[in-house]
Amino acid sequence: MATVAHCLYCFEVLNASLQKRDHLSLPQVEDLWARFQTREQDALKETLHDEADNLYHDPEHGEVDDPMSEPDEGQEEDLLAGEEEPQAAEPATNKSTLQLPSISRLQASPSSASASSTPSSTSASSSRLGLDDSSSKTSSSTSIFSSGRRSQQPSPVVRDDRYPLFVTWNTFSGRGHKSLRGCIGTFEPQELSSGLKNYALTAAFDDTRFAPIDSSELPSLATHLTLLHTFTPCAHPLDWSLGKHGIRISFTHQGRRLGATYLPDVAVEQGWTKEETMVSLMRKAGWTGRSREWRTIGDLRAIRYEGEGADCRWNIWREWRDWVDRIGEASKDKDRL
Repeated sequence: MATVAHCLYCFEVLNASLQKRDHLSLPQVEDLWARFQTREQDALKETLHDEADNLYHDPEHGEVDDPMSEPDEGQEEDLLAGEEEPQAAEPATNKSTLQLPSISRLQASPSSASASSTPSSTSASSSRLGLDDSSSKTSSSTSIFSSGRRSQQPSPVVRDDRYPLFVTWNTFSGRGHKSLRGCIGTFEPQELSSGLKNYALTAAFDDTRFAPIDSSELPSLATHLTLLHTFTPCAHPLDWSLGKHGIRISFTHQGRRLGATYLPDVAVEQGWTKEETMVSLMRKAGWTGRSREWRTIGDLRAIRYEGEGADCRWNIWREWRDWVDRIGEASKDKDRL
């Protein structure tokens, strides 16, 4: 399942590459993100409980009775005997009616932006960037992992899942307009740690449709991750559902084998019908025929698939990373004492 922690890891490796520093590993990011969320939730709960307690300590009239408090021994005997409890005047604010507001959580999005195993506007024959999948030395801020003072919260279970995946980078203008900035992935199942690292960097620096991302763009940047699953050959080119399936096609045109893909949300975002989607996808693969002629391609093959997506914007990563740096510095200070 795609998670916000996966997206944070994409930001982590991108930022580390631009700053020429070591990056946190995926398990470290997952653990620290879980601890960050717990810390945020605990802080909010403590604030809310403090505010609720203040409602029961009136400086003019003393402490207000708590309607949720346990009855004293005499009252309890009366209640057990079946006698009716005297009706007390209801305080101005009833603590039992206080509701803790729900704590917002970042949720995984079920969809993603347009992409292919190479940029979606090119054929599937483009080369992939070879990157070192091994983890380098951990930066100084990760000393919290060697100090022996880990969180009491259980660490996320490390699984050896492998997925076809796509990493998309978008930028947002001051008015909230989203623009594609890079998107590359693969249909070959990838181990998540190395796959996310490779394609986060490839989409950022080697999507030939765009110039490489630079540091000045980071504050406007957002990432979307899609993990692909459930690949099924289509009985015919339109044997798939809008908004649910991504579509991957291949066909021969002018003696060349061409192919391209759209991820599940592309057609819906563009407002296309399935036939319009197919024509657009064929053109992106390199087909130059007329729109009404797409059905005449005799060897057109299509595979449908589904995807799980997650999103994260720069400001979320920045807030989390600043917290990581703070607790790393605090850990080093304790070690020096």
